Amino acid sequence: MKKILFLIIICQFSCKGQEDCPQGINLLPMYGEVKKCKQQIDSDKNFILESEKKFGDSKKASEYYVSKGWEYFYDNDNETSMKRFNQAWLLDNTNSQIYWGFGNLLGRSNKFEESLKFLKKSIQIDPNKPEVYESISVSYGQLFYKTKDAKFLNLRLENLKKAMKIEPRNGRVLGEIANTYAYLKQKDSLIKYIKKTDEIDSKFVNPEVRKLTKKK
Repeated sequence: MKKILFLIIICQFSCKGQEDCPQGINLLPMYGEVKKCKQQIDSDKNFILESEKKFGDSKKASEYYVSKGWEYFYDNDNETSMKRFNQAWLLDNTNSQIYWGFGNLLGRSNKFEESLKFLKKSIQIDPNKPEVYESISVSYGQLFYKTKDAKFLNLRLENLKKAMKIEPRNGRVLGEIANTYAYLKQKDSLIKYIKKTDEIDSKFVNPEVRKLTKKK
């Protein structure tokens, strides 16, 4: 009887320990920024030690997991992608690519406002990545479609121009600037950026947007 009682007590402590561990946090950016249980903390420490042993240092290990994060992202495996970016974050939370990954994954899940926090963090660490400004502009564009608030169009335009400043001959960015001016109904700027885009590649301008230049 005492042995059975002892086993019940052990089970209660074990179950209590599992209950204290937040579940599903590896599917949230930065593990949801929640307090982890001892088991999870110990597991993280072991993961970091093993990764440093395998790759030489934590930054190199982080780069590897970032590459895996993008690999799964482009395979449309969002859950595994988030897990890999989280592992990269554990190893080196100064890696700007991680926050770009978090932001893009949230955007893909239609969590555009949440995505901005991480995309801005990526820019804060490395302000010279035009593709991150493009991602920010996408989130602002989607917020405009959702709210019809023109302030989001202006923020979209602001970030597209930051991307253009870094990469002046990016036809995709120039085309998106033209498209944004179409929504803002600023015809002179629309014509200007259609011409700039056409100098690189005319396919980046929506044919419907071109028609707007003909209207009086």
